[in-house]
Amino acid sequence: MELLRFATAGSVDDGKSTLIGRLLHDTRSILEDQLAAVERTSRARGDEYVNLALLLDGLKAEREQGITIDVAYRYFATARRKFIIADTPGHLQYTRNMVTGASTADLALILVDARKGVLEQTRRHAFIASLLRVPHLVLCVNKMDLVGFDAAVFESIRDEFRRFSMKLDVADLTFIPISALGGDNVVTRSERMPWYEGSTLLHHLENVHIASDRNLIHVRFPVQGVIRPMSTKYPDYRAYAGQVLGGVLRPGDEVMALPSGFTTRVKSLELAGRPVAQAFPPMSVNVSLAEELDISRGDMLCRPGNPPMVGQDLDAMVCWLAEGVCLQPGARFALKHTTRSARTQVKHLHYRLDINTLSRDEKSPKLGLNDIGRVTLRTTVPLFFDEYRRNRHTGSFILIDEATNATVGAGMINGPAV
Repeated sequence: MELLRFATAGSVDDGKSTLIGRLLHDTRSILEDQLAAVERTSRARGDEYVNLALLLDGLKAEREQGITIDVAYRYFATARRKFIIADTPGHLQYTRNMVTGASTADLALILVDARKGVLEQTRRHAFIASLLRVPHLVLCVNKMDLVGFDAAVFESIRDEFRRFSMKLDVADLTFIPISALGGDNVVTRSERMPWYEGSTLLHHLENVHIASDRNLIHVRFPVQGVIRPMSTKYPDYRAYAGQVLGGVLRPGDEVMALPSGFTTRVKSLELAGRPVAQAFPPMSVNVSLAEELDISRGDMLCRPGNPPMVGQDLDAMVCWLAEGVCLQPGARFALKHTTRSARTQVKHLHYRLDINTLSRDEKSPKLGLNDIGRVTLRTTVPLFFDEYRRNRHTGSFILIDEATNATVGAGMINGPAV
């Protein structure tokens, strides 16, 4: 069964947690004891309805303030698909959490309060989704019940956001009017909005085409480890474990090992101890080769005629995630890229991006918490990378503070620095 990962985003009190709670409730993905606990908590809080947002707002501080602070993950399935949901915060100071939740998403679901329209935070989250190359974007105009299910309100918000989205790199954009509290157009079609002729949210999530979003052309297999049992039962067994991040591997295919450049052929593929005829993203497999090459963790298998870029100088966009520590020219960090680790130095900060106006501040001396900027990095060892727009896995990296081992930045590679 196909898996869809999607992240919710939007401004404060737009109803993200309520919407996910409604999805879980109406698809019967909530256990009876969970629902009973939510009902008891709702009564204790004095709510006049079952507050489904409590299913997501698990932290005590979240329930006290009625906001989402951390990224909450939930899982459910229908007859057509399995889903992983990342409920991300709406507050400005938690923008980094939105970056975390959307970084692996196939679809971003942005909520707008029908009474407030498109806000600054709406534009911010849409831009981040575009920057992270989330292939599909859905704008849900929520709380339509509070504007009398007026079609004109929905159309005004749709037109305003569509004009803004023309500045972004969004391949697929969908608009759906909903009421998360009442369940209108969430799982079942609303009789109170007969003017809306599109699909419900669940129907769209079940049917949006994501198979072609994966890169099945450029073979990328970063080696995570060498499997060498050293047992009498398998005296000559040697395989390389890892996750396929691009392309399709089959027995007999010619591959090249980086950084050595030696070529050989795939002897066999195994998944959970069983042979498979092919491997493709995001499968984690063991690859056996026809010849014994010097390959270890951090190396990469690819096609000889279609290798990744190799270099130590990177041009990248960085989202800064840390408080107290800043990114500035000359700073040094540990860098993690696929299965390869290196140390890196910031050679140049080109600009800090104002994600409200999409303007560039070229005089900014550093990046602080929640800032996004373009930088040039130099690493201590060569990396095997692609442009982020071509492959989100081999085109991304994280920066780590060597003193604390905390992840301080998330980067997207534009290409080699020139």
